[in-house]
Amino acid sequence: MRILEVLQKDTINTELKSTDKKGVIEELIDSISRITGKDSEELVNVIMERERLGSTGIGGGIGIPHGKLKNLESLILGFGLSRKGVDFESMDGRPTHLFFLILTPENSTGLHLKLLSRISRILKNESFKKKLLKATDNNEVYSIIREVDEDF
Repeated sequence: MRILEVLQKDTINTELKSTDKKGVIEELIDSISRITGKDSEELVNVIMERERLGSTGIGGGIGIPHGKLKNLESLILGFGLSRKGVDFESMDGRPTHLFFLILTPENSTGLHLKLLSRISRILKNESFKKKLLKATDNNEVYSIIREVDEDF
């Protein structure tokens, strides 16, 4: 599964303003809520429930918040960039700058895991991460991801 199969330019936010975990999730959910027609509060609650089980801040400046939702038609992905960084309770204790938020239908564990795996693999590429950190808008993020998405 390619990232660009599920990432839409409208779900990319290169100017996250929040300084805490819940605020970042609310910002990322905002565009996803508009696209899916789902209540943003419900979507935030799904992600925050998952965060209570353990932080999805995997370290290295990366967070991959995710959750499963009843009555969601297809997997949807959001991307966010926090220039200042956010305390996302990461494993390494460092601020998180890059976020990939994944919402999947409740019964699609396979797709969910494939996408998580692909994102994790691609984010091991340091030059890719550096490019994302310097991106100025959603078109640039989309292009950067397209370059790497085709290579992996």
